[in-house]
Amino acid sequence: MRRLDNIDIRLLRVFMTLVEAGSFADAQIALNLSQPTLSTHLAALERRLGAQLCVRGRRGFRLTPFGEATYIATQKLFAEISSFEERVGQYNGQLVGRLRIGIVDGIVTNSALGLQHVVGRFMENAENVFIDLELGTPNHLEQAIADGRRDVVIGPFSQKAPGVTYVALHREPHGLYCGKGHPLFDAPTSAITREAIERAQFSVRGYRQFDDLYRADHPRASGNVVQMEAQVMLILSGYFIGFLPRHIGESWSKQGLMRELRPQTYQFVSSHFAAYRKSDGDRQLVRSFVRFLSQHANQTRKGGAVGKAA
Repeated sequence: MRRLDNIDIRLLRVFMTLVEAGSFADAQIALNLSQPTLSTHLAALERRLGAQLCVRGRRGFRLTPFGEATYIATQKLFAEISSFEERVGQYNGQLVGRLRIGIVDGIVTNSALGLQHVVGRFMENAENVFIDLELGTPNHLEQAIADGRRDVVIGPFSQKAPGVTYVALHREPHGLYCGKGHPLFDAPTSAITREAIERAQFSVRGYRQFDDLYRADHPRASGNVVQMEAQVMLILSGYFIGFLPRHIGESWSKQGLMRELRPQTYQFVSSHFAAYRKSDGDRQLVRSFVRFLSQHANQTRKGGAVGKAA
């Protein structure tokens, strides 16, 4: 193998993206590269390192033992590069580096959690920061924090992971909805009984299946989703009922396409947190972004105008 200083860092970045994407097809999309170009880059890296990194076959893409070791080393390398950029930037009074954020889906219309508000303000003072944003389930995001794949994650977490700091942000109200065309959509309130709810086809979030069943006191699930957009589609089909954050359900209700079912009975609040590793507590980039998140959530909760954060 040649000396590390002769290896093109861009090829290592391509390789790391390929591994994290899990397939050549997904990596092509993430990198905006054609399949031949991606293969050429990988072959060039293998020549420079002097060994095969992965195997492609009928069973898909898998790393060789050398590829696995290279991936781990590459993760550490880019973490050190990012740390170096942060330390130098901090000395110059600047925010510099790569900030890897993870958040649950379905919150863009939530004024307290929609990252578009926070990122816009944060970047005014951090133009040299590279933002890497990923959507995921709460379980996926907590695991991403634990194994170092994300720096800050936002979602309704259990607050039980060791070595992780949780910062309370927002309590998000949820309601039970049906779509236009469902038998309960035009039914009088008196007809929306517990028995009527139990007879309805119920769609649950796969990662919170038993919680959803318990909250609706429903005997079984007839549909399963991961993303909130998928839940919206099933409810809009007119066949399923299911829970949604009210900021989503209300927007469809105003259009006459959804109805919230017995809001005083079938409701709950989901507590959202920002989470980061305790070992990253002294990283200015992480600390600053979490501060922006917390300030925005507090200002939204108090109903005040959201201005620039220091």
